[in-house]
Amino acid sequence: MNDGALAVRHLTKSFGATLALDDVSFEVRAGHIHGLLGGNGSGKSTLIKILAGVHTADPGGEVHIGARTMAAHTTTPELARRCGLRFVHQSTSTFPTLTLAENIAIGDRFPVSAGRIRWSRLRRRTQSLLDRFEIDARPDDRLGDLRPADQTMVAIARALQDDGHGDGPSVLVLDEPTASLPEHEVGVLLDALRRYARAGQTILYVSHRIDEVLDLTDAMTVLRDGCHVLTRTTDGMTEKQMIEHIVGRPVERVFAEDAADAAVVGDVVLEVDHLTGGPLRGIDLTVRAGEIVGIAGLLGTGRTELLRMIFGDHPVESGTIRLGGDTIRPRNPGEAMKLGIAHVPEEREHEAAFLDLSVRENLSAAQITKYWVRGRLDRRHERRDADRAITGFAIRTSGQDALMASLSGGNQQKVVLARWLRRNPRLLLLDEPTQGVDVGARADVYAAIRASVGDGMAALVVSSDFDELAHACDRVLVLRDGRISAEVRGSDLQRHRLTELVFTKEMTP
Repeated sequence: MNDGALAVRHLTKSFGATLALDDVSFEVRAGHIHGLLGGNGSGKSTLIKILAGVHTADPGGEVHIGARTMAAHTTTPELARRCGLRFVHQSTSTFPTLTLAENIAIGDRFPVSAGRIRWSRLRRRTQSLLDRFEIDARPDDRLGDLRPADQTMVAIARALQDDGHGDGPSVLVLDEPTASLPEHEVGVLLDALRRYARAGQTILYVSHRIDEVLDLTDAMTVLRDGCHVLTRTTDGMTEKQMIEHIVGRPVERVFAEDAADAAVVGDVVLEVDHLTGGPLRGIDLTVRAGEIVGIAGLLGTGRTELLRMIFGDHPVESGTIRLGGDTIRPRNPGEAMKLGIAHVPEEREHEAAFLDLSVRENLSAAQITKYWVRGRLDRRHERRDADRAITGFAIRTSGQDALMASLSGGNQQKVVLARWLRRNPRLLLLDEPTQGVDVGARADVYAAIRASVGDGMAALVVSSDFDELAHACDRVLVLRDGRISAEVRGSDLQRHRLTELVFTKEMTP
């Protein structure tokens, strides 16, 4: 392969009648950071799982790592590791309550002699890894006490700890490593990855964040609908060109129109006065019908708690919540739903998506009583509504009976959003609605939200993506130290301005 570290040749994978990968081939050069991009359902996750030995490819494909070759339909996790593939997945298997040394040793790597763990040897090995990866911490530190970027670097160090003892160089596969990092932590991790690459580490970098890929990678591969679109250097590539390759059509920007041009606001739907609880210390805000209001703030500032208090899912110490002028204090989400409030939580897979149920059952979950007639479930009515939702929300699925788990993250989010919007809520609360969602699906998600607020709904959106807030919202409130510290609208509503305000206490005039 000359200077190639990883090559995928004629990789194909089918799930029944669905072709997830169709004769995909590309190459990654040694010592380079190579981006792997594509929309939800493009085949990225399937490809990564085949490399990891979690999925078995159809016969005929090959994976080359340096001078080593694997038949793609014979890969196993053990073989992948032996050949030099290392993985840090989006949902890392680190343990915040354990020490760094314990995290490093998880997976049968505890040094044992005479039936006892040799802790001094483990600490020495851990300190050597921390020094090698330039992580400013000690072996006995608790992982959860480290900043998020350092926690991710510990996961990378654990994945690469055996390198140098195998039969060739390794390829590190990172799947959305910055998806859950606050913006100020992203640069810390990316700088570390650049250091690793300069030292000779080959990295396959999977991300939806186009600005990251352009800034970090040497080359990129784009997949679409299971097919290889292109592989090329990122030198000279623009964000617009990259988006067009990913979605397969010209896209001027992620969001079809400026929010300021789209909004026609009406009466106040939500009014919050001096709301206190958890990290919040007296929140005042209003949201009107026809309006999308964003919340910008760092993790831990109370963003999620604010939405949960309104939804009756977090204790309120004091303050007032009014919906349509009426004072409310929902004691649980059920009461909030009856009042016309909908909530899409951040943890989609654990709190919103029922992965072992069908797409149809997920769509019906928030209004199942609608389909009960004389003690029986009206399946015909339920199926008819499910078909309308799948079409109306552009949900890509093999059918309404497909398991929710079989959908990509973006399509799962569309199902969750469709479930709530079919109830015609007065107020929609969204917590990180496009986390892990590709650029095309983001446009679909916000188009659906904008259409609903156009019909008189109000929306309150929490997001760590300040560029998304700037383009999708009519105005953005900055949450800092448990209080609203600024409001931004109009020409000031830009990502850089939001970033400045999140890190300063200066109040906007």
